[in-house]
Amino acid sequence: MTLLLCILIFVLAGLTKGVLGLGLPTVAMSLLALLMTPAEAAALLLIPSLLTNVWQFCAGPAPWQSVKRLLLLQLALVPGTLLSIPLLTGSDSAGLAAALGAVLVAYGLIGWTGWRPPVPGRHEGKIAPLVGFVTGLITGMTGIFVLPAVPYLQSLALDKERLIEALGLTFTVASLALLIGLWWQDALAIERLGASSLLLLPALLGMWVGQRVRQGLDEQLFRRLFFGGLLLLGAYAVLHYLLRLGYLG
Repeated sequence: MTLLLCILIFVLAGLTKGVLGLGLPTVAMSLLALLMTPAEAAALLLIPSLLTNVWQFCAGPAPWQSVKRLLLLQLALVPGTLLSIPLLTGSDSAGLAAALGAVLVAYGLIGWTGWRPPVPGRHEGKIAPLVGFVTGLITGMTGIFVLPAVPYLQSLALDKERLIEALGLTFTVASLALLIGLWWQDALAIERLGASSLLLLPALLGMWVGQRVRQGLDEQLFRRLFFGGLLLLGAYAVLHYLLRLGYLG
């Protein structure tokens, strides 16, 4: 039963990525966290996330230009992830689920309202490493690598294809950093990698369907449904943790 649920989750996560160009780790982590610990969910996410993002990055119009422009962000993302990864592999799984929920609420609000940070302009070289490091800290702690990297990349005024390419690069580096961190913390069981490899197929299927759905779907409506769902999932995780601690009744 758990395997079937995991397959359905990765089909849904792939479909979201196919429509929006992002969302696979966010959807997968948020739903898998209802079935297992965040560390176990992150291990299952590794192969589908890594390979779909490599594909997304390499299919872009100018991969090497993206590497050069975003190099400082990527270099800072890795140590940030390694610094916080012990939290993900620690014993407080309930607290981590609440932290994951808080990230989902924040990301859901940003997406729902359409807020974008100001264009960094000439300060890009100073801001990018900070964005990368903070994204790494959140990645290592929750397994989700969307904040603050995604709003920052959206602020760079890239065209649609270049933005999807930049997202693919950043998510690829984040997936590799997560893989290294889990291995470093002895939290990367071989059987989890095998299961993660199997879940690549439903993720690719969902992504293929999503790319075709995108052609006939109102993307704005899908975005609102997507971010609204993240808000609900995140709020559920946070409220569940607060109730468990006795703060709400």
